[in-house]
Amino acid sequence: MSRIASPVPDPVDERLPWLTALLFGLQHVLVMAAAPITAVFLVGQAMGFGADITVPLMSATFLACGLGTLLQSFGPWGIGARLPFVQVPGGAPIVIFLAIAQATDMQTATGAVILTGLFYFLALPFFTRVLRFFPPIVIGTMLLLVAVNLVKIFGGLITGKVDSPQFAASPDILLALATMAAIVLCARVFTGVLRRISVMLGLVAGTLIAASLGAIDLSGVADGPLIAFPQLFPFGMPKFDIIASLPLIIFSVVSMTEATGQTMATAEIVGKRGDSRALVPRNIRADALGSLFGGCLGTSLIITSGENIGIVRATGVRSRYVTVAAGFLLIIIAMLAPLGHLAASLPTPVVAGTAVIVFAIIGVMGINILRGVNLNEHGNLYTLASALAMGLLPIVVPGFYSDFPQHLQIILGNGLAMGTLTAVLVNILFQCMGRAASRRQSPITAANDQEPR
Repeated sequence: MSRIASPVPDPVDERLPWLTALLFGLQHVLVMAAAPITAVFLVGQAMGFGADITVPLMSATFLACGLGTLLQSFGPWGIGARLPFVQVPGGAPIVIFLAIAQATDMQTATGAVILTGLFYFLALPFFTRVLRFFPPIVIGTMLLLVAVNLVKIFGGLITGKVDSPQFAASPDILLALATMAAIVLCARVFTGVLRRISVMLGLVAGTLIAASLGAIDLSGVADGPLIAFPQLFPFGMPKFDIIASLPLIIFSVVSMTEATGQTMATAEIVGKRGDSRALVPRNIRADALGSLFGGCLGTSLIITSGENIGIVRATGVRSRYVTVAAGFLLIIIAMLAPLGHLAASLPTPVVAGTAVIVFAIIGVMGINILRGVNLNEHGNLYTLASALAMGLLPIVVPGFYSDFPQHLQIILGNGLAMGTLTAVLVNILFQCMGRAASRRQSPITAANDQEPR
């Protein structure tokens, strides 16, 4: 009897040597480190927290990110997409989280996170029914707007606040540009494994340059205990206020839209067989569970990170076991307090400059998807044009909707949400409704559209 050959596994399921997976996982961690560090710093500064609260909150954030990453990578019980994803506290959710905390208190803000995590599960069955309205033109537009939005956010981290005396200080700008140049040079000069970790090598080079200029302060790395255990409900038992939680709940719909684009784009990059739309609910369930866990630890929403797509595309490493390694590294960082301090000591211009390159790669991927769309077709042209118009306006003109009611600004002021929503609606207007109208007018065409029996 002849043996039946076992099917070749998807590249995303390839098991790498543990040292290789650890190396590539470290690259993911270094690139995404800016998100949890910045999130905790923003909360700490806005709420006036001291180191006694900020350090445990940093540990809790890294732990929530690590556990969420493992969920996404392993995908047990239908929770997690089994794709190379890392989870982070999102930028927009942090702003909304802070607004709730400042208007009420931290117990209400963490209660809002828990309510939003539950809402993910309740809304998911209805959301999955609209996934067919996300064709390539919508996904490509979404990735392009993701890139523009994130480059703007992390570019702002490089320059600092406009009203700050150190705004756009030339040493910070030069350090970020040097880091970006180092990444490009590493990608050009090296081959093999070294080329695949060019993002990490560029970040290390930028850090060494910063150290030579005296721009790194390691004095507090060894302070405090060696082991850090995040505390459950660090601000007290959460308060559940539906009205106060509405902004975060509304944003969760935007988050599910982002997760849709990220899942489908990543599935294509890693060569995942089957219908990528089937992976979207698994991704959103992991975001929901990660956010529930994060809320119990005092963090904001923990959601899928956009930089995953850029790193996977830049390195060509498609195995989800790389982000398994990243998840374990994040948990180790959370438990070992000095590592958390060390991660926090990385110069912001270096980390943000690295992120800018990664996010720009996401934009290139969006352009590549749009290349396969026939933009000579009337509907596609107006779908893309209107989506970019509505998506770019709130990004490049901050405060564009500042005269509108606050609850509308949450959606209107989010360029990614508005651009994606516009792309979906205009595409339906031109494609779906247009085809329906032509079929009503031409029974012959409708008959020809049917499959031959």
